[in-house]
Amino acid sequence: MTNKKLQHFYIAQEQSIYLLSHKDATKLKQWVDLCQQQLKQLGFEDVALLGKGAYGFVFSAIKHKSSSAVQLPVVFKFSRINLPQHVQDRLAEEAEIQGQLSHPQIPEVIDYQKIKRQSILQMTRAPGIDLEQLSLQVGPLAPELVVSIALQLADILLYLRQANNHRQLKPIVHGDIKPSNLVFDKSTSKVQLIDWGSSVSAQLDCDKQSTSTNVMDLMSSDLQHSNARLGDVYFIGPEQLNGGLSSPRFDEQGLAATLYALASGQSCRYGVKVIPPNALGLPKLLAQVLTGMLSDDEKLRAQAGDYFFNHLTYLKQVVLADKPTKFNAIAKIPVWIKPQSEQIDTVVYGSRKSFLREQTGQDSLANIDDAQLDKYYKNYLMGMGDNEKAFIAALSRLGNFPVVGGIAIRWAKEGVYIDSNLTLFDEALKTSFTSAVNNIIYLAQGIFRVGMFKSCLFNARNTLHVERSNENQPFIADEAQEIPFEVSDVPDVDDITRLHSYFEDGKDPDEYLHLPDELMSVLAELNLIHHTGCIIFEVLPKHLKIHSYLMLLNHEKETEFTDCLAKVLALLPTIDGVGISGFMKLPYKDTRFFEHISSMPDKFYPKNPKL
Repeated sequence: MTNKKLQHFYIAQEQSIYLLSHKDATKLKQWVDLCQQQLKQLGFEDVALLGKGAYGFVFSAIKHKSSSAVQLPVVFKFSRINLPQHVQDRLAEEAEIQGQLSHPQIPEVIDYQKIKRQSILQMTRAPGIDLEQLSLQVGPLAPELVVSIALQLADILLYLRQANNHRQLKPIVHGDIKPSNLVFDKSTSKVQLIDWGSSVSAQLDCDKQSTSTNVMDLMSSDLQHSNARLGDVYFIGPEQLNGGLSSPRFDEQGLAATLYALASGQSCRYGVKVIPPNALGLPKLLAQVLTGMLSDDEKLRAQAGDYFFNHLTYLKQVVLADKPTKFNAIAKIPVWIKPQSEQIDTVVYGSRKSFLREQTGQDSLANIDDAQLDKYYKNYLMGMGDNEKAFIAALSRLGNFPVVGGIAIRWAKEGVYIDSNLTLFDEALKTSFTSAVNNIIYLAQGIFRVGMFKSCLFNARNTLHVERSNENQPFIADEAQEIPFEVSDVPDVDDITRLHSYFEDGKDPDEYLHLPDELMSVLAELNLIHHTGCIIFEVLPKHLKIHSYLMLLNHEKETEFTDCLAKVLALLPTIDGVGISGFMKLPYKDTRFFEHISSMPDKFYPKNPKL
């Protein structure tokens, strides 16, 4: 049970290497180094880890063509060797399907090979930046760019739907269309669709007719079981999520979710009820089509999808401004900007999630064995409504920015009360970050229940690690270890009437570690010193982590503050049990109030933007 509970800790992202135990971090670094050395020995240059997902790691490299000075950028995809063999074998299936595709906006397969147990797929590299990264840099994408991406994706999907284009004479389903699988080249404004790990031959066409071409096929093919892969549950549609037979409709849903996420500056599809496509400043035609495609009604989703593909000429004729529309976000709660003095790996810790769940019973997805599902859904979002899922995903998006601080949200019958202290360490990301924070508030306004949610944001690079060889030994901090803290630029005089406390929100039902009384009394001492930040104890059987972000505001108490933090480390041997316990302190009570909303108002692109 403990392990299951602990998996709730990190919000939907891969753990930072700075959160791994020394042994696991060393193993990961060694494995990455080994891959890079092997690729260099094969004559590749500029080898770099490009990314990692639930199933594998991706490296980029450059190969010099011997006959000329031309450099060929390539990508290598390695399967994770700790996954079951049948999951690793998917890379061969991916190579087989992607290898037969010939479209200028789909990377070409160069080679697939298996070295011992390690499968490796080599392909051409799509030039540019993935759209999730672009979205994090700039916030919601300009409507002009969203329209351009919509038309390009439509062209790719129409190619995939043409059964005659493919060896099996069936449509191909990509199965995992999302912003991070679309690479955008700023110099040409073209996108390429990458990562074909969830691709399959379609079992059904758009009219739900079998794609099998002869009677024997129909008799032998198993139309009771889907061949579909799951894809990213933040973006796939209901049919794919619930194990339906594979169909081009799956990619239609991925397209709609992707365009919606990019236009709204979110990292998932679930916010459509509170932040609808009609509120995003898109051309009316596209906004209304996306509203239909993201509807809860399956029939309406299909009709809207058909309308989209049948009316692409209209979308091409929409009058757009010559220059992209600039997006300006006005912060709904304060956001502080500071210059960055150190590298920051932000981690978002959210507690009190249980009250966001609508049900605790068995979900229909509980028995699906899938790495993507484990990574996102089973441990995290299962049992939540769409608005709640979108709210959690919006909070998790903050982890992609260099930011520290905290946010406490209290829902009451009359509306939402928010206390916060968020400091961003990159002025260039202010627009995008402000938009991400505003989305959290809109989504919070759309949640109608009574309860409390707290979230701390800390720098994983400052996490302290204390390890022990077995569970019977105490955790003992190294003599050189200390809990880091900053001192504010300007001393802040205590105003006792407005101070926020570690303990005022009561005991958190979602935190599982009971700290000993001696340690709690030291935290109570610490609480009396005017500061801001968080301290979180995460205890695994052989590994204790202390995550923290602390800033002292009362400069006169620096010695006292240092002594308290030293006492915390001295008392680590008294900690017993496994779990997490966290404490957050905001600088002051500066509560902002927001009324509930059902949905944001309509806002469309101007009919003639050139006026």
